[in-house]
Amino acid sequence: MIERYLDVLDLKDLKRTGWQIYNIEDPETVAAHSWSVATLTMIHLPENLDMEKALKTALIHDIGESEIGDIPYRADSGPQSGDKDFEEKEAVEKIAENLSQDIEILYKDYSERKSEEAQFVKDMDLIDMVLQALKYESENRYDVGAKTGYENLDEFFETSRSRFNTEKGFELFKDIEEIYIREKN
Repeated sequence: MIERYLDVLDLKDLKRTGWQIYNIEDPETVAAHSWSVATLTMIHLPENLDMEKALKTALIHDIGESEIGDIPYRADSGPQSGDKDFEEKEAVEKIAENLSQDIEILYKDYSERKSEEAQFVKDMDLIDMVLQALKYESENRYDVGAKTGYENLDEFFETSRSRFNTEKGFELFKDIEEIYIREKN
C-alpha cells in the first residue's frame, strides 16, 4: 500500500503537459490542478448535490495520471493518445486495488459522467484549466512563439467551450473568457 501511495505522490511533481506545449514558465502540476478543481467544486457546488462525493471525485479525477502521465486534449485532435481512456481506467483499477475501491467507483462515475456530481466536477476541471490559462496570459508566462496553431492561449478555451455539462459551468466559462479576451488584447 505504501509503495502505491508513493507512486500517486508523483502527481505532486508531474507537470501538466498542455502547459508544457506552450512553454509555460513553471507550469502547474497535476496535483495542484486537482486541488484547484476540488476548491472550485467546494465553492460552486449546488446545494442539492452531495458535497463529500463531489470533493472526493475532484481529488481523484486525475489519479490515473500517476501511472500513465498527463495526456493533453488538443483542440484539433482530441486526446493525444487514442487509448487514453482505456489506459487511465486500467491505471485507476491498479491504484484502487492497493489503496481503496472507492477510488475505482468514483473514477468510473466520473469518466462516464453518470451522476450530477461527476458532471459538475468535470465542469470544474474545465473551469480550472481556463482560469489557469487566464492567469498565465495575464502574467505573460508562456512562449508566444510556440508552434501551436493558436493565438495566445486560445486553444484551452477552444477545447472547453462545447464540453460543459452544467449551466453553472458554462456561465463561469463565459465570465472567464470575457476577462481573457480583454487581457490578451
